[in-house]
Amino acid sequence: MGFDQPGGPDVLRPEELPVPQPGEGQVLIEVSHAGVNRPDVIQRQGFYPPPPGASPIPGLEVSGKVVAVGEGVAPEMLNRKVCALVSGGGYAEYCLAHSAHCLTVPRHMDMASAAAIPETLFTVWHNVFERGFAADGETLLVHGGTSGIGTMAIQLAKAFEMKVVTTAGSEEKCNAARELGADLAINYKTEDFVEKTNEFTGGKGVDVILDMVSGDYVQRNLDCLAEDGRHVTIAVLGGLKAEINMAKLMSKRQVLTGSTLRPRSDGFKALLADEIYNHAWPLFEDRTIAPVMDKTFPLAEAGAAHARMEGGDHIGKIVLEVRAAD
Repeated sequence: MGFDQPGGPDVLRPEELPVPQPGEGQVLIEVSHAGVNRPDVIQRQGFYPPPPGASPIPGLEVSGKVVAVGEGVAPEMLNRKVCALVSGGGYAEYCLAHSAHCLTVPRHMDMASAAAIPETLFTVWHNVFERGFAADGETLLVHGGTSGIGTMAIQLAKAFEMKVVTTAGSEEKCNAARELGADLAINYKTEDFVEKTNEFTGGKGVDVILDMVSGDYVQRNLDCLAEDGRHVTIAVLGGLKAEINMAKLMSKRQVLTGSTLRPRSDGFKALLADEIYNHAWPLFEDRTIAPVMDKTFPLAEAGAAHARMEGGDHIGKIVLEVRAAD
């Protein structure tokens, strides 16, 4: 599923390409499902081109069966059911992945759910726990609590005994966030999240903020971020630029950081996958955490899936079914 020119959801159209062949360290996955993520939408709009060497086909996470392995890959990977973080190519019947970026799907988990995990899990783990240095007993503020990122962040933070504050755009979404474990869910359309967050923390502020908005949210975030707090930006949905009070930041010794995952090196992603496998993946294997699923669309209706994401009514992950279950 690709597009000729950037545009709206309707530019997505089927195309036929040769089946790719795995190179050194790679596996070929017969795709069952592919997750739909905000970067896919931004790529389709023409603002997020794939990095050098990546497939131009959208799709950053898949689930499926390994049907071929490249040089240097353990032969036992063949026929294994996996989910994988990929740099592109997920909206297809076959997709290449680096073997070190694959996670074995637990027996109890369906393939649609498995496809909904890698992009959000890798993103949240790296930015909340590695860049944000989140620790037990601290408080996390995550905006967009019912997005794929938000639902993953809430569950992971609660699994590691953190308190969670989140924002959402309706009471329905706030209730969904509370059901996932959020200690405070704020309807940002009717309440001031800075005031409510500071009230909840007794004026201390939160320790870590996972921000997908940027723009004029940054200073507001810093106003409810604690001394020595860490502010991590992963998207700029509210604007590329922010004006902040540096004197306030210095007096509270706050840290501003951020990252993008897709352009990072294969080696970095392999190390990240290894850490996730050891510390987070057991939570999925024992069902402590499960992805929140919104709606599944056939691959041929990828445009409708993008339209749903852009509409903002979804709660949890949107997934494409590439191949019907056997």
